[in-house]
Amino acid sequence: MIASVHPSTLSGEVYAPPSKSYTHRAILITALGPGGTVKRPLTSADTRATISASEAFGAEVAMGDELKIKGVSSDLKTPEDVINVLNSGTTLRLFSAIASLTDGAVLTGDASIRSRPNGPLIEALNQLGARVISIRKNDRAPLVIEGKMKGGVASLEGGVSSQFLSAILVAAPLAEGDTSVEIQGELKSRPYAEITIDMMKEAGVKVKAGKNSFEVQGGQEYNLRGYTVPGDFSSASYPLAAAAVTGSEVTVNGILPSIQGDSAIIDILRKMGAEVSWDKDRGILRARGHELRGIDIDASLTPDLVPTIAVLGALAKGRTVVFNAEHVRHKETDRLKAMASELSKMGADIKERPDGLVIEGGKLHGADVTGYDDHRLVMALTVAGMVADGTTKIDTAEAVDVSYPGFFQAMESLGARVALERS
Repeated sequence: MIASVHPSTLSGEVYAPPSKSYTHRAILITALGPGGTVKRPLTSADTRATISASEAFGAEVAMGDELKIKGVSSDLKTPEDVINVLNSGTTLRLFSAIASLTDGAVLTGDASIRSRPNGPLIEALNQLGARVISIRKNDRAPLVIEGKMKGGVASLEGGVSSQFLSAILVAAPLAEGDTSVEIQGELKSRPYAEITIDMMKEAGVKVKAGKNSFEVQGGQEYNLRGYTVPGDFSSASYPLAAAAVTGSEVTVNGILPSIQGDSAIIDILRKMGAEVSWDKDRGILRARGHELRGIDIDASLTPDLVPTIAVLGALAKGRTVVFNAEHVRHKETDRLKAMASELSKMGADIKERPDGLVIEGGKLHGADVTGYDDHRLVMALTVAGMVADGTTKIDTAEAVDVSYPGFFQAMESLGARVALERS
């Protein structure tokens, strides 16, 4: 699908979609116990992959406005068929660890998933007693999981993805023995691991978390009977950024306090010159655009904001430097390379560094750009198109369904001039 975007002025309010990260974890952790209800879940391509994977291990999930889950109560079923996670890296990592608690499984996904590295997770699971094999011997899916995770001590490289740690932590309470994980280097995207730990504790599981070490007792049981998913800051970043770059005022509802690293978008917008207010009690977040200025941004904890930040920097006065973002290269696509390439087509002065981007702000013009089948790239480039001169056409626009179904309709409701057509 092609999205054609024209210069726009925005106003009004939208509701933030529920958090994808929280939804994934709520489904799995509920399914690992006796079951319960997940309220206000995000229903998207990625979370449907997690539902399907949960069912493959024996859970029963009734879909609707709420998810009613009959859990396995730690009695996991060995899957009868290959598990296809589609485009969901979170599903692949989480369920690779869960598979190591059974007699085994095979997990694969689409072309993007089959290009994403899993070496640190494979090595750590093998250290804990499982046997995990990459069929192509390149640390990428398809993955074959044999043998069982028994517990022990694992060393985990932290520089690629915190999903590896989350996967081990979620599986560890159901292992026979205790598990200790030592992080080597800096743990990137740590807030996502903290979300995992917080939800595990809410389900009655004990986790001891230090700066670079994590300990989980084996033989525990999950019991998450009900959970309400909070609004998603990553998704909220797009209408907020659109207000900032177009000089408009937009309200995003449904954003209550939670452990989300991407809440950093509030401080980033403020430092760049936008006016942002947040009524935490009512979950109302407002942004008003003013002239933006470039700043330096450490993206180690907020990789999903990098495409949005790149657009903000391309339209700000002065230089924006994004650093500590090398892990962004291992997402649905190499997002540093992709944003540099596509914003350059629109006239941006943007250069890659090994760990980030250097952007000299200026003006953008419309162009034909690619979204690389990456939901965050498509949404960020849509924001860029709202302020670029002329028409911006973005391919693979259907990728937004991964995390923000209804994104284009939400932006149109604010006044964005967007038209969708089949490619």
